[in-house]
Amino acid sequence: MDRLAFDIAHLLAGGLVLTSFMLLYQDRLYALLNVYAMQALTLALAVGWQAHIQHAPHLYITAGVAIVFKALIIPVALHRMVARLGVHREVETVVSLVPTMLAGMGLVALSMIVTMRVAHEADALAREDLAFALSVVLLGLLMMVTRSNAVSQIVGFMSLENGLILAAAGAKGMPFVVEISVAFSILIALIVIGIFLFRIRERFDTVDLQALDDFRGESR
Repeated sequence: MDRLAFDIAHLLAGGLVLTSFMLLYQDRLYALLNVYAMQALTLALAVGWQAHIQHAPHLYITAGVAIVFKALIIPVALHRMVARLGVHREVETVVSLVPTMLAGMGLVALSMIVTMRVAHEADALAREDLAFALSVVLLGLLMMVTRSNAVSQIVGFMSLENGLILAAAGAKGMPFVVEISVAFSILIALIVIGIFLFRIRERFDTVDLQALDDFRGESR
């Protein structure tokens, strides 16, 4: 592989980590959904470039699935869901911004250290893609932990899944049947999540998980 191809792959994978930090930084739901769409587009570009340099045509289908479902359909559906639910436009957080961002940087450093030690015998591109992918996964988990709004936690979960797709693509791709199952699982999850959120909204008049804990007599 020439140096330019490696640098472009490195840039796109790093862009996925950058958008994960942008997700952590957002304090508005609509902006959060827009950044998620940007992350999905970055994922599609990263996977498409992997398809080119690996000569793996099936990864182009993965990139297409990411653009259609993750960058277009799911963000638009969540925008409409938020509008219909009438939820607060602010993203409620459990931990303030500065500690969250510092924790995110620590998780990225941890990902780099762990991956470099565990996958030191792999080729450089696969090793670094796995490091970036693990960073995206951990940042998605961090977002789920530090957000008290159900919609933002859903976005964190989908961001986590983007990291898993990047890892699979960087590790010489995945079978097409897995891509199909992932696409359908995302659609089914979105339908279930939509029904779940509407039921919560009808029953408790909020989708803030802190309010649900208070209703049950619990505290975080």
